[in-house]
Amino acid sequence: MSLQSKIEALLFVVGQEGISIDELAYYTHQPTNVIYEEIEQLSQKYLADAQCALNILEVGTHYVLTTKKEMADLLKTYAQSSLSHNLSQAALESLSIIAYKQPITRVEIDDIRGVQSSGSLQKLLARNLIEERGRMDGPGRPILYGTTNYFMNYFGLESLDQLPSIDEMEKEFADDMPTDLFFDKLKEELNDQDAFDSHDLTDYLNEQQDEISE
Repeated sequence: MSLQSKIEALLFVVGQEGISIDELAYYTHQPTNVIYEEIEQLSQKYLADAQCALNILEVGTHYVLTTKKEMADLLKTYAQSSLSHNLSQAALESLSIIAYKQPITRVEIDDIRGVQSSGSLQKLLARNLIEERGRMDGPGRPILYGTTNYFMNYFGLESLDQLPSIDEMEKEFADDMPTDLFFDKLKEELNDQDAFDSHDLTDYLNEQQDEISE
């Protein structure tokens, strides 16, 4: 596999958070000057190919894989399509976690779900169900995510202290997707931590709801 292919794969998997030259150099075991040249070549390759919908943006110290502006109308139409037909189980899992734990980083969501969540976050962002809430202080300054006003309106909430119980959220989407496996897995993840040995999932989420109310 070529170095460009590796860079492309890393750009894809990190999503909107992007990735720095140093991080790309670390994961590909290549010097930073080589990485920079490869990114420039890959970017020019995308721009020169009229059949390619991709583009690379430099945002601060990070590079982000995005789509060309010509795709804007198409993606807007997709984003405005029926929620129930496009919100996957993975996206619902991520949305549930964000709703109760916001503001929260992608890595923290990944830790709870046990799998990578960047694709789900991109879909939730496109659907305006979540938004960026700044960045966490610390290495890499990861993006913090929270729910939007549209999320509040969709669930008929005036404030976060009215956030429904986890059972109600499951029921809301019961006809569209099975969520039991996710919640069982989340419960198992929590039970693996000493702090949650004596709590079931519902108790835990109710505690999070109480914290939000305070």
